[in-house]
Amino acid sequence: MRRRTFLTAALAAPSLARAASTSPTVLELFTSQGCSSCPPADALLGTLAQRPDVIAIAWHVDYWNYLGWKDPYADKRWTERQRDYARHLRGEVYTPAMVVNGATMLVGSDGYGVTQAIARAAPLPTVPGLHRTASGLEARFGPVPTGATAQLVIYDPENATAVRAGENAGRQLKEYRIVRDVRDVPLSAEPVALAVIGPTQGAALLVRDAAWRLIGATDLKA
Repeated sequence: MRRRTFLTAALAAPSLARAASTSPTVLELFTSQGCSSCPPADALLGTLAQRPDVIAIAWHVDYWNYLGWKDPYADKRWTERQRDYARHLRGEVYTPAMVVNGATMLVGSDGYGVTQAIARAAPLPTVPGLHRTASGLEARFGPVPTGATAQLVIYDPENATAVRAGENAGRQLKEYRIVRDVRDVPLSAEPVALAVIGPTQGAALLVRDAAWRLIGATDLKA
C-alpha cells in the first residue's frame, strides 16, 4: 500500500477552458475512503467531471480496508484493475492515482499535472455510441481492430459518506463518479442491447485493443 500527496494552486481551480471534441479524455481515479490523501483527488475529479470533453470515473480500491475503515464502494476487482495498469504502464500501485486515457498515471491530486495530461492526451481513434432505450441501454460500435474488447462501467454520479473510523474518521466525504459495476459488452456491427441501469446512475463505455490500450470511450450521464 502506498500513498501519494501533491497539492498545488491548480487544485483549487483547474482549467475548464479546453473545448469539447468528439474524442473525450478518460480520467480513471483510484481512490479510497481510508486514505487521508484521497479527498483532494476526489474533489478534483468532481470538478473535472463537469467538463464536456472529459469522462471521469472513480475506482475505490480495497487495500485500505484493513486500517480501521471499510470503504463501502471498494472492490478487489478495482484493485486488480489498478495493478493491471501499473504493469502495463510500468508504474506503482498507490492512492490517489489518476490514469489519463489509459496511457499516463500520475498523482490524482495534482491539479496542474492532470490538466496538462488532458491537454496532451492523444485523441482516441474510435467513438462508440451509447444511449437509453425503452428497454435499457443500447451500444453501437464502429470498426475496431481484431482482439478489441468493450466494457460498460456503471457509476453513481455523486455520494456522500460519513466516515466513522480510519484516517478520515469524523469527515463527511463527498465523492464522484463512483464505479458500482462493470459488464463486458460484445463487439458487433449491429446495435447491442444492454441491461437496465438505475435511473440516477450514469454509464461509460470503454473500448480497448488487444494490447490493453484505450481506443474509444463515451459517457451516458444520469
